Amino acid sequence: MAEGAKGVSGLAGRYATALFDFAKERDEVEITEKDLVVLGATLEGNRELKRLIRSPVMGREEQGRAMSAVAEKMELGDLTKKFLGLLARNRRLFVLREVITAFVQLSGIDRGEMMAEVVSATTLTDSQLSAISDQLRGATGKNVVVRSRVDETLLGGLIIKMGSRMMDSSLNSKLERMKLVMKGVG
Repeated sequence: MAEGAKGVSGLAGRYATALFDFAKERDEVEITEKDLVVLGATLEGNRELKRLIRSPVMGREEQGRAMSAVAEKMELGDLTKKFLGLLARNRRLFVLREVITAFVQLSGIDRGEMMAEVVSATTLTDSQLSAISDQLRGATGKNVVVRSRVDETLLGGLIIKMGSRMMDSSLNSKLERMKLVMKGVG
């Protein structure tokens, strides 16, 4: 199932696919996905953890012990702990964020969902996210899970990424298009 999934490729895709297939065999996809989502959120907000997974000077054993301690403290499942150990042994912790994204995507595909990332200038409310999800569901005919992210450099509007498609209705891109049109007029 996972081998043919769209958008999951490269090194991170291969690790995510292997983990997904193994989790599916053990009927632990849901638990593993929850673990990875929590780990991803922790990674996003923790500078020391980011440094740990990217450090070229730390050895395999040192990274492995540190990740083991992190996994233990976060009370992650056994499969997730073993997978983190594998990444550390293979010196592949630097792809962890991409592996998490790919695994969540594979899980969604397995459930018949599509994933969309919505980037906005400010935090969107639950009702706004629900409205976006409804619109995307109407356009695709599939259940769409919306993940939101704030990019304070946007002046306004939204950028929606779904699979290989991107819809950019941000004020930044509209101003850029207007600037190009104005150059053509003069």
